[in-house]
Amino acid sequence: MKLVFRYLKPFALTLAISIVFLFVQVLSDLGLPRLMSDMVDTGIQAGGIEPGAPEAISAQGLELLTGFQSEEDAETMASGYVLAAAGSDEALSDRFPAAAERDVYRLAGRDGAPLAAVDEAYTRAVFAMALALQGLQDGAAAGEAAAGGTPSLEPAQLYAMAPTFAQLKASGALDPYVAAAAADDSMAGDQLAPTFTRLFYGELGVDLKQFQRDYIVGVGMKMLGVALLGGIAAVVVGWYASKIGTAVAMRMRRDVFEKVGRFSNAEYDKFSTASLITRTTNDVQQIQTLILMGIRLLLFAPIMGVGGIILAIRSSASMSWIIAVAVLAIVGVIAVMFALAVPKFKILQKLIDKLNLVSRESLSGMMVIRAFGNERYEESRFEQANDDLRRTNRFVQRTMAFLFPAMTLVMNLVTLLILWVGAHQIAASELQIGNMMAFMQYAMQIIMSFLMMSMMFIMVPRALASAERIQEVLDTELTIPEPANAKAFERGEGVTVRFDRVSFRYGNAEEAVLEDISFTAKPGRTTAFIGTTGAGKSTLVNLVPRFYDATSGAITMNGVDIREMSQQQLRELIGYVPQKGVLFTGDIASNVLYGKETADEDELREALEVAQASGFVDRMEQGVATPIAQGGTNVSGGQRQRLAIARALIRRAPVYIFDDSFSALDLKTDAALRRALKQFTSNATVLVVAQRVSTIKHAEQIIVLDQGRIVGRGTHQELLDGCPTYRDIAESQLTKEELA
Repeated sequence: MKLVFRYLKPFALTLAISIVFLFVQVLSDLGLPRLMSDMVDTGIQAGGIEPGAPEAISAQGLELLTGFQSEEDAETMASGYVLAAAGSDEALSDRFPAAAERDVYRLAGRDGAPLAAVDEAYTRAVFAMALALQGLQDGAAAGEAAAGGTPSLEPAQLYAMAPTFAQLKASGALDPYVAAAAADDSMAGDQLAPTFTRLFYGELGVDLKQFQRDYIVGVGMKMLGVALLGGIAAVVVGWYASKIGTAVAMRMRRDVFEKVGRFSNAEYDKFSTASLITRTTNDVQQIQTLILMGIRLLLFAPIMGVGGIILAIRSSASMSWIIAVAVLAIVGVIAVMFALAVPKFKILQKLIDKLNLVSRESLSGMMVIRAFGNERYEESRFEQANDDLRRTNRFVQRTMAFLFPAMTLVMNLVTLLILWVGAHQIAASELQIGNMMAFMQYAMQIIMSFLMMSMMFIMVPRALASAERIQEVLDTELTIPEPANAKAFERGEGVTVRFDRVSFRYGNAEEAVLEDISFTAKPGRTTAFIGTTGAGKSTLVNLVPRFYDATSGAITMNGVDIREMSQQQLRELIGYVPQKGVLFTGDIASNVLYGKETADEDELREALEVAQASGFVDRMEQGVATPIAQGGTNVSGGQRQRLAIARALIRRAPVYIFDDSFSALDLKTDAALRRALKQFTSNATVLVVAQRVSTIKHAEQIIVLDQGRIVGRGTHQELLDGCPTYRDIAESQLTKEELA
């Protein structure tokens, strides 16, 4: 995980902006259920009138309520309203037309907001009045009012009963109703208050239907605005998440590629090519997906879940146990899925490596496979690797597929439980319908949050496994490090390469491949290496450009140890032609200019002529612009070798290494190439590895290797006379006339 955080560090500001918008999205999503609750409870059921004291009330209405209040509540109500003379307040008259012709009392408060104490006093008063009406009249209207419905009584009828209420108040007959209203802790009073407020508003000339429409439209516009804000925030978060995810993936791929580019052959021996390709592509893609989804879900889901739980409890604390049951069920399902799926993720990445390896070997070795008729065997290898990956993938996918139905089942069961419990509480006036609907929405949001977190729990382990594999590459200690203080190198008129008691052993090998190798290769001279297969010829010349480092001894150029030179400077001195002529996708010109990008057309033509490649290039219809397929498969082996030689020659390097680079050439081309090279490299140090004696018989110095040791050194004739190993090789290849 440290790897992911390290790559996210440069995007701290962008990530902070994403989190801000993420909070906006969460707050928007959590705000919609509350607005929906207001729409149902206030807009539909209460006709757009919010619970609490009315904003304006007639003097008769205020006096009527006083009869159903304790002295303390009556004082609270009196202090909460101020008298507004007829026509004195235009804004009040606009809202309440009767205020233009008669005195009314308006609610005192900041910006018209009702005071909490006045709200409570008013709610208790109307509830006590409803109880009194029910007890006195025992009629349909009073019973309907007590149940929270719309009463059939008009304000005039209530005012006509005012003397009766005054007598009952004086006799103490209303005290039980007042006490009952004060002691009641249900929501009956809150549900009943808007009903009486509607009567008082109607008395003041308010168009109640328009009032309701205005409220519904207002809340609806708020819901629309919140939804739009949440949508915009979601788009911004998604945009930033994509930006961060792709940028991190790009940098990670770049760093892996650069690190692999600095690997020596020892590191390549540790990691297979197929594995490095998988780590650079599939593993990085897993981390990119984690970042992309993590910003949108990993942070979003917990915030949504916690916020949903808090607001659900605020909507109905009595049903909070349902949330606890749902969360426990979800956590249990996720824990089981987690235990089953996580161990498979590391296996999955290794199986992808294996499939890539088999595919790469089969495709690159197709000609050999066909030549030996082993198509069936390779098909079975591929089928086995493919089937292993399929079975593991299927297990993971089936496990994840079970998760969604399980979550859906929990969600539906929770919905049914909320409806069952909520219906009973609504019937007992302990819960409003809108609150139940909001609670249901919050419960769904909580479950969806855990569902999203479960997806992340499945995604995170796989991404972490990929991160470990990438970290393994990035943390690999280079066996050929750059020197802390690289020495400056003076070319002079040429470069002398000296091996001083050099030995080399591969990392896990028991025996040395090269042992006690000492020789000097001078400018203007060719030093050739020959020997039986496995004698260490290619390994020896690979030590010069530091593809490997010598285990002991020293290799110097003009007296400077190559380990004390920067690798870039060292390799700029060398024109290297490997055993296998590797070409890149492009054309002939781009492949030759790979050795020196700044070379002009004359240098290009000269390199092709010396490499004996100009003949076949000129015969091609497009010349140097002829396309080269991947791996150079559209040219022959000999043509690939000559183009690789031209690529090295165009550098005009002081040191040339030809690692068995003439093996695919016919004898005539080989001879012509050697003659041209002799003149072209007259001032260069040339190291040649060869299998054919004819290629090196004119070299100034021939070194014969056998089992990693020098068993002969000298010219062709000197070795024929004094080195049995060389003579055996020469006699196996040349006639008696050619030996002379």
